[in-house]
Amino acid sequence: MARISYISGSVVKAKLEGERPSLLEMVYVGKDKLIGEVISVSEDEAVVQVYENTEGISLGEDITFSGEMLSAVLSPGLLGKAFDGIQRPLNRLGRKIKKGERYFPVDRDKRWRFFPSVKEGEYIFYGQEIGYVEEGSFIHRILSTGEGRAVYVAGEGDYTVEDTVVKLENGTEIKMLREHPLRVPLRFKKRLKPDIPMITGQRIIDFLFPIAKGGTASIPGGFGTGKTVLQQTLAKWSDADLIVYIGCGERGNEMTEVLNEFPQLEDPYTGKKLIERTVLIANTSDMPVSAREASIYLGITIAEYFRDMGYHVALMADSTSRWAEAIRELSARINEIPAEEGFPADLASKIASVYERAGYVEAFSGKKGSITVIGAVSPPGGDFSEPVTRHTRRFTTVFWALDKELASSRFYPAINYMLSYSGYVDTVRRWWEERSPEWFDLREWMIKILQEDDKLQRIVKLLGSESLPEDKRLVVEIAYLIKEIFLQQNAFDPVDAHSSPEKQIKIAEILRLVHDLWIKAFEEKKIPVKILKDQPEIQEFLRSKYEVGNDRIEEYDRLMERIKERYHHLILSYGE
Repeated sequence: MARISYISGSVVKAKLEGERPSLLEMVYVGKDKLIGEVISVSEDEAVVQVYENTEGISLGEDITFSGEMLSAVLSPGLLGKAFDGIQRPLNRLGRKIKKGERYFPVDRDKRWRFFPSVKEGEYIFYGQEIGYVEEGSFIHRILSTGEGRAVYVAGEGDYTVEDTVVKLENGTEIKMLREHPLRVPLRFKKRLKPDIPMITGQRIIDFLFPIAKGGTASIPGGFGTGKTVLQQTLAKWSDADLIVYIGCGERGNEMTEVLNEFPQLEDPYTGKKLIERTVLIANTSDMPVSAREASIYLGITIAEYFRDMGYHVALMADSTSRWAEAIRELSARINEIPAEEGFPADLASKIASVYERAGYVEAFSGKKGSITVIGAVSPPGGDFSEPVTRHTRRFTTVFWALDKELASSRFYPAINYMLSYSGYVDTVRRWWEERSPEWFDLREWMIKILQEDDKLQRIVKLLGSESLPEDKRLVVEIAYLIKEIFLQQNAFDPVDAHSSPEKQIKIAEILRLVHDLWIKAFEEKKIPVKILKDQPEIQEFLRSKYEVGNDRIEEYDRLMERIKERYHHLILSYGE
């Protein structure tokens, strides 16, 4: 027991009387029993961050220690749900949230059809699959939380998440429900090399700056550059098995949009609703900052739970800058010495503690699963040198830099292809070259053209494209085609919203073919670039990304033949 001696926003200090709490222990604060967490302990004082609004609590009120860490409830019933930062179900909070009111995250009374995978007398290992339930079209595997010989195994039937389905000879009772501390990573057997790309359907990402399943990526960008839309597009189109979407400190109207739209989105892979394989965590900017800080750990703990079942999970955090701001505010309230721009000295290690929980692993169940963490960063004024962006860049392997100028010119996704990079190009190269042996060469060619164009654009902006020699104008026009046909993508167009790897390869092959034919035409006949780019097949090519779906790739082969015929005829007949 302890008594409140100091209150500052979400931070409360307590004079200790008798028992001493553990660091990160969950506590109940004041007469309303608000949930909090011990973040500092001295000889006679404990500092607590409270996950609910502290208005109305008074000095001298009691703080009760629970003896447990703040934990996530993990069980069937999570999918399709929306939670706040401390896992209270938002669908039950339609009325005004009462302070201190507890809501269990899942339905305790619902009965699930359990199918056992083990038998009595069998020796059960930690993490082994002991059975499964069907959650919609999703197979929810129940994993052992203990180890020993099974003396009881529930037969096929309907059980609640709190019913014992397996009992071990050492007395351990295993239920479909388990709890796990948010800040303690779930254990796994072995970390594997992330060599399978997570296909997002976004050409600039998959082809130029790919991310591997189990990888990490940051999306930095100023206000209005399209971070939220890009993350929602990735959530819809990525080939992950499950999505965990965390709205961390974003504006309430944005999260309301997400909560309203997600249940309506159709899953392009199953034809059902996308929400059926999604867990939403919403902690808006007007909610207590300490709960915002916890929301990231809640999301990644849920992701680890599904990863251990052998699933590929994509975790979207929007935005980690708001999360870092919550850390800064809490740090200031407990009078920690500020470091750069007021952030605490351990900001880098906190950011690392999130991204290091990503990975492609072999679980104790023997199955392989992954967590791919994609964090949006909102640098003030679009300044990528500020601490959160800079440290995030250190701990992520992919950097998709969003550009205000591109967004203003309605170039989406507004990924700056000169600043962005991916550290997974070599690891996913084998996967891509199994589909096209030329993938790496095509990618290198495209990046080289874009880099050369970037240098020439400085002259074009000053003097116009007419000032360039003809061979340089050819580069600028090819780069224009790359940007128009390949890099730009309309997230709201039914055909262009998603490009399969096969479609991406075909478009890239035609682009290089056009480049080679233009060079040949210029070198052999000095045909002006204006004539080369005005051929009808080029206009057809520009339209094709909106007209040729992923199931009609053969149309690109026919277009390629027409382009060859057109330019071969042009080269032969020009000047005659």
